[in-house]
Amino acid sequence: MTSITHRLARHAIETPFAAIPPTNLDTARLLMLDTLAVAWAGADAPGCQETHALLSEEGGRGDASAWAYGGRLPATSSAFINSMTAAAIEYDSIGLGVAVHAYVAVLPAALAMAERQHVTGREFLAALVLGCDITHRFAASAAYPNRGFHYTAAMGGFGAAAAASRLLGLSVDQTQHALGVAFLQASGTQQANIQPSLSKRMLSAFAARSGVYAAQLAQRGITAPLHVIEGKFGFYALYQTGDVEQLMHELGKRFDNDQASIKKYPSCGCNHTAIDATLNLVRQYDLKPDDVLAIEATITPYIERIVGGDYDPSGDAQVAAQFNLRYSIACALVRRRLGLAEIQPDTARDPAIAAHMGKITVTVDEKQSGTRGPVELCMRTRAHGEISSRVEDVAGSDDQLIPPEEVEDKFRECFTAGKYPLSDAQYARLKARVRDVHQIADMSHFFDEVSFRI
Repeated sequence: MTSITHRLARHAIETPFAAIPPTNLDTARLLMLDTLAVAWAGADAPGCQETHALLSEEGGRGDASAWAYGGRLPATSSAFINSMTAAAIEYDSIGLGVAVHAYVAVLPAALAMAERQHVTGREFLAALVLGCDITHRFAASAAYPNRGFHYTAAMGGFGAAAAASRLLGLSVDQTQHALGVAFLQASGTQQANIQPSLSKRMLSAFAARSGVYAAQLAQRGITAPLHVIEGKFGFYALYQTGDVEQLMHELGKRFDNDQASIKKYPSCGCNHTAIDATLNLVRQYDLKPDDVLAIEATITPYIERIVGGDYDPSGDAQVAAQFNLRYSIACALVRRRLGLAEIQPDTARDPAIAAHMGKITVTVDEKQSGTRGPVELCMRTRAHGEISSRVEDVAGSDDQLIPPEEVEDKFRECFTAGKYPLSDAQYARLKARVRDVHQIADMSHFFDEVSFRI
């Protein structure tokens, strides 16, 4: 019997560009630009510059770009640092209904290998779609509740390896082995979410690097077990039980790279519904922080698990702010927004925000199984009595699309932040490069016309 890994490998290698619907290609371009944007903004986030310095000191062949820093690194190092910077500020795209961030793992791997191999933009774009399709399929097929593995770290390596293998020109058999080698490196834990630390920012980076490394090893003849997904000690047995039929359903006919949405806030997705609920009430009633006497947030068990803990910004303050429900609510109440400025370490330690956290009570509705909603926020106020707002899901889901002008505002905010902010002209050139990426003859020149270094 053909293994599941072999069937996925055949999908990654043999699916022609022409078989991918235009809407899926459009989604890939949009989320590519989104991922580049948040990587720019994340380039000076704590931990990222230190990691870039280490990789630069190690040196090696200049295969591919370090996006927001300039210069070139080996493909594995490029994939690692670009994924880390893209994940650092928790602003990258997120799976619809599943806790996976495919693009932040697959794009850095695909672009590193595309630059290294001098492939066309069409081949790069196809590899990106297929790698994200495979990653999203894994996440959707996994049973809930999540056992505690970080889905992007554990599953993103499969998509990264699939994309890298296609761009390396591997055979189906070689790609099967690359997927197997990626599984041998799969790891990641949600312990990094509930005990915030800078290493949280590396979870997708390990997946991106493992995919590139696995493809190169397979190219050189390294083999892997065949049944690494459905086998006795395969992914489903060791990491998370899953539904093979769902994983493979309409493979090659439906492309799940579009099962992702742009994030509205630079914060863990589990906070977004509470942020929306808070801002709904603040704006509807023009609330001032001292108008609010008490807040009760009713959330799902999963949200409580990831962001429901006590708030402690004494260590890695930025990460603590990104993964705490109480901070998110209090910050939205005090500052009436939650953008890049609201996750800076000084703001995360702001006494004016901390003063309102004691008003917040968190209640868990055990009947709810959602990963990001619903959230119901009830406030007791001086002037308006009891007021409430219920938000079912994150903005960006099918019935709550983020307006295009807000997406553009996000991109501009991100590209004008970070270590080397872009000018309006530089941003326009990069945006045009992404829009026309399918027309590029040699992806090693992707950044040539951007000239972002100062």
